[in-house]
Formats: sequence, structure tokens, C-alpha cells
Amino acid sequence: MFIYGLLLLTFALALLSLFQLFIAGGILLKDSWSRLLLALSLGVFIYLYGTWVYLTIHAKFAFGICFLIFLLWSFFRKKKPARKPRTLKTSANLLLSALLITLSVLYFTGTTGKAKTIELSFPLRTGRYFVLQGGKGLPTNLFHYSLRGAIYAMDIVKLKPNGSRANAIFSKRLEDYEIFGDTLYSPCNGRVVKAYGDNPDNIPPDMSRGPQNTNQVLIETDSSFVFLAHLKKGSVIVKQGDIVTYGQPLGCVGNSGFSSEPHLHIQAHVKTPGVPWFQSPPLYIHFNNKGYLLYEVIRPKRVIMINKK
Repeated sequence: MFIYGLLLLTFALALLSLFQLFIAGGILLKDSWSRLLLALSLGVFIYLYGTWVYLTIHAKFAFGICFLIFLLWSFFRKKKPARKPRTLKTSANLLLSALLITLSVLYFTGTTGKAKTIELSFPLRTGRYFVLQGGKGLPTNLFHYSLRGAIYAMDIVKLKPNGSRANAIFSKRLEDYEIFGDTLYSPCNGRVVKAYGDNPDNIPPDMSRGPQNTNQVLIETDSSFVFLAHLKKGSVIVKQGDIVTYGQPLGCVGNSGFSSEPHLHIQAHVKTPGVPWFQSPPLYIHFNNKGYLLYEVIRPKRVIMINKK
């Protein structure tokens, strides 16, 4: 029900921003500037943070086009003065606008300062993928930020041709999720220090098994650790001690462990002697010189696999 609530909130706020823009467009700017500012800041905020993917990401783009049409139309509409000034309402509009603008800026900058990065190959190859959770700390990566050391972790799903991630908003069939069973490839050269694949896959949205039952591969490089999790039961084909190279198959994406739906979880950390990998400084992941943020689309055909030995 939580996901349905978020989706409903997304569309409600999107419609509210269009309504505010429509009203502001018919009033003289000197009387409507605070309403216009609120409409603009709300529109940008919901475009960035809206949970459109639970229906289709095409809804996000449709909203963006509608918003631009309303904005252009507001410039050409016949204007009239406001009935009477409302100082309290203007102040409320300004406060809400300031909050929304701050959150929109933080979408791009995060709250963690200049992050140390790691260059990896994108570990999936076909179709379009989507960052369901990720970003530079708060507020875009709230869930991972609450986990010890995972402030730059990413959860990645795959998009169907219609822009959704599954056949239903929350299907109980694992096969309905586009990413389920996708082959996972090594994003780097290194040595496998942990590999496990015997845990069963959860039936969405159950995630009660917890992180200790996550099928996973942990790769050690010369300077970092790369952790890939929630793999499909019985799919992991590497074992501890194996040397892997860029693009080498590791297993398949599943829904094991602390996971409500099939997806790939990936995080990376600096290799620090004497410190457990998950307690070492986290690294912000770049896939071939490009970092991705919350709700961004990843197209592997534009992310060329690195072939290094």
C-alpha cells in the first residue's frame, strides 16, 4: 500500500503544480509571482522525485511536456489583477518554494560533499535500466543512507518497453519483473572474496529474510571492494578465490535477502587494511565516467563495457 500511496501522491502533486501554474498564468505577475514560484518549484521537485516508474517513466516525460505547455501558455494569456493581496498566503508560498528549491538542488549535489569515486563497467548489458534508489547521500538515497556505510549504494531495476519495471505495480510473480534472471557481469577485475547463492528468492513485497540471507558476490580489487547483492538462487557461478575480469558472468539478478522486489544492489568501498570492507569509506560509483542519480535511466548501449585484462 505504501507504493500505491507514493504513486498517488506523485500524481496529486503533479496536478497541483499544473493547477497553480494555470491560476498564476491568468493574474498579473505583480500579484501572482509567489504562486508562480510555488508552481515552478513544485513542478521541478515532483519531476525529479516523483515515483513515476511504478506506473511508467513515460508519465514523467508526459508531465514535463504538459508543464512546459502550461508555462508557455501562461505568458500569452490575458492577465487580470488579483482580487485582493494576501500577505499570509504569499509568505506560505515563499516558505514552501524555498523548501522545494532546496530539495531540488540537493537532488544533484547531495549532502556528502565531494565524493571519492570508482570507475566500473555497467554490470548489465541489454535493454534500459533504472536507478530505483541511489544518489549522493541525503535526500535522494535515504534508505541506503540509513544503512551503515552504504550512502552511495545503488538499487537498479530494468525497464520494460512501456517504461514500467514489472507487469503490475507490485506483482507477486518474480517473472513479472523485467530484471529477474538478467545475467550479471563483473564490473571490474579482481578476486572473489565472497560468493554465495543458495538462499531462496523472496516473493514480493516480502523482505523479512533480511540482509544475512542475501545471495551475493564480493570482489576485491587493488584498491577497493565491490559488493553485488540480491542474486537469484542457484545462479552464482563464481566461488571464493576466483580471479574475475571485466565482463565475466557472475550470476543472475534475483530477489534474495532484504529485498522487496527483484533488483541489483551494488556498492563500493575503499580497501582499508585492518578494516571490514563495509566499514571502509564508501565510493560513489561511475559507470564509464558517468555518475547516476535517483530515478535516472541507464542505457548499456551508451555505457560501453571496458575490456581490460
